[in-house]
Amino acid sequence: MSYSHQSMGSGSRSARGYEFGRTYVVRPKGKHQATIVWLHGLGDNGSSSSQLLESLPLPNIKWICPTAPSRPVSLLGGFPCTAWFDVGEISEDLHDDIEGLDASAAHIANLLSTEPTDVKVGIGGFSMGAAIALYSTTCYALGRYGNGLPYTINLRATVGLSGWLPGWRSLRSKIESSNEAARRAASIPVILAHGTSDDVVPYRFGETSAHALAMSGFRQVVFKPYEGLGHYTVPKEMNEVVHWLASRLGLDGSR
Repeated sequence: MSYSHQSMGSGSRSARGYEFGRTYVVRPKGKHQATIVWLHGLGDNGSSSSQLLESLPLPNIKWICPTAPSRPVSLLGGFPCTAWFDVGEISEDLHDDIEGLDASAAHIANLLSTEPTDVKVGIGGFSMGAAIALYSTTCYALGRYGNGLPYTINLRATVGLSGWLPGWRSLRSKIESSNEAARRAASIPVILAHGTSDDVVPYRFGETSAHALAMSGFRQVVFKPYEGLGHYTVPKEMNEVVHWLASRLGLDGSR
């Protein structure tokens, strides 16, 4: 394995005092052209993400794989596990934990803030990781976090697998109230993929998220359904992500 265990941002604390876990880095095997923070799902960690990403044929990408804080999770009856924010029942009436979302989005932005200026930066994730990736993307478009503080990272691509979009109901009105937000929303390419047989985050959540982004002015949204796929990734899906990233980020060797 060519990835290294690093403690970038170790000791970083969220607003509620939860400490983020270890960050794992997969270094580019070729010319460093892009850096992407990849976010794991509920109960997982950055190590498993790094092992998956290390095998992808994207030699010009540096992957940063942080680990979420361990916190009580309402969905699990208050049982503590690694989670980017608190989440209750996955339903249409899902309550958004804005404080937790902001804390994780800020941690991710901090990880990207020291990348070289000539390197394109992006964000991606699976399940809850996809949710925080999409939330961070809306912060980029709006130019601010949910708490009103400025968001300063210039995101260039977003990947969301088997996830959902927090705050999707109010996003359109927020984007439409600012010409600058509309410009940024239109500028960032987003790919979402979701299995039709997902029994954890229902397929309709992926579909609704893609629709909400498109209706809010995100003009470069791609939604990929995977027939019969459950709540996991498969090589075909990851290959799609590889080709999409290489193309959208203009990486060497891409067509």
